[in-house]
Amino acid sequence: MTEVDRAVHALLVPGFVGAAAPEWVRRRIDRGLGGVALFARNITSVEQARTLTDAVHAMRADVLVAVDEEGGDVTRLEAGRGSRHPGALALGAVDDTALTRQVGASIGALLRRAGVDWSWSPVADVSSNPDNPVIGVRSYGTDAGLVARHAAATVVGLQDDAGILACAKHFPGHGETGVDSHLDLPVVTASRAGLDAIGLAPFRACIDAGVRTVMTGHLRVLALDADLPATLSPAVVTDLLRGELGFTGAVVSDALEMEGVARHRGIEEAAVLAVLAGVDALCLGGTLAEETVVDRVHSAIVDAVLEGRVDEGRIHDAAARVAGLAAWRATRTVAAGAPMSDDECLPAARRALLVEGDPRLHAGAPSVVVCEPAPNIAAGAVAWGLADALLAVRPDAEVVRIDASSPTPDRLPTDRPVVLVLRDAVRHAWQRTVERRLVAARPDLVVVELGVPAARHPPGAGRITTYGASRSSVEAAAALLTSPEGRRPR
Repeated sequence: MTEVDRAVHALLVPGFVGAAAPEWVRRRIDRGLGGVALFARNITSVEQARTLTDAVHAMRADVLVAVDEEGGDVTRLEAGRGSRHPGALALGAVDDTALTRQVGASIGALLRRAGVDWSWSPVADVSSNPDNPVIGVRSYGTDAGLVARHAAATVVGLQDDAGILACAKHFPGHGETGVDSHLDLPVVTASRAGLDAIGLAPFRACIDAGVRTVMTGHLRVLALDADLPATLSPAVVTDLLRGELGFTGAVVSDALEMEGVARHRGIEEAAVLAVLAGVDALCLGGTLAEETVVDRVHSAIVDAVLEGRVDEGRIHDAAARVAGLAAWRATRTVAAGAPMSDDECLPAARRALLVEGDPRLHAGAPSVVVCEPAPNIAAGAVAWGLADALLAVRPDAEVVRIDASSPTPDRLPTDRPVVLVLRDAVRHAWQRTVERRLVAARPDLVVVELGVPAARHPPGAGRITTYGASRSSVEAAAALLTSPEGRRPR
């Protein structure tokens, strides 16, 4: 095995299938693999995750274990029942940076308990486009200053308080786009002045807070590079992120099999171009969790070095940055803090609720109509929701689930209170149609919005906006719906 072979392995962070690392991962770790990425498919509990990560670290102590653990709607460690931690948009609605730091530290404590080294969070994107199909509640909000201070607070909570590597994503800002980079290449049309004022502000704040890693987004930013996506662009990664913003940590790509780069370049060429652009660690295997993909990417980069297309020094520099992450993690000693309990997270989620009218269910078992849009690809299909939280309190509730292809219920019970559950109604016209029709049929109907709300909505008897669908957020809404005391609107 050559030095180049081992150094290229150090750049790779693949995912895999199963609750234990397969043999091919073990072989690659022996050859210098930089890290592995865990997804919900790998985790059944925090305890099982710790068994898995202990086994990985036993193979080589400096292998990084990374995971997308944003809290809120995007959770891997608690995918089975929902994150206890309120998500970014809920924290932005509260706008208490001390709370956001506390939640970041709590997520970090949970990751430490699971043996994870590196959290691919926070999301530093400003939610400037309400039709964005992939960011939404994952962003702290629509104001760049608010997003900057809360993303930076999360970095401090994760790194300084919990000793977990943080990662600001998706550079240079995915919030404006109307296309999901999992499916195609988004194009950002903002001017350079607009980027400086909005998209880049949170990344500057995270860098000032000492963030150790930044993840690139698969998006073409016309003001920076009219041809190449950010992940593959030296103008974005080397000139802007490293040169102008002064970032000295490690740059990691978003998953290279995402269509934002793979469809137009192919995964192997995308990997080579990313390394040339200045990316240090390559995320692989969100969906293509196979040794053959790792082998193809590894071979493509090695060949590019042997052909003189990629300077060997660039590979060793990138490998050294990845090794530096493992060294930082190994030397971080923090107080043995515990993650926030469910009882501690619930009041935080309750603080985020926007309450209009009287949303209490005054009498009778509720009839719950749940609008279910296609799941956000980053979050994946989820096994929790408001209906489940209500059923835990009122087992006699009846639940009807509808999607974009379902007809609006033509009859509603007259002897039960009705709850309509929406999710990101701002970008789903079919949900707004359902809401108008049901409110007209039952003016006493209560609406609960779990995502980004529409700017306007018909007046019902009461309304709760949770700004996210974490377990704590839906339980806070369920408690308010069934509370005899109620709560004043804020």
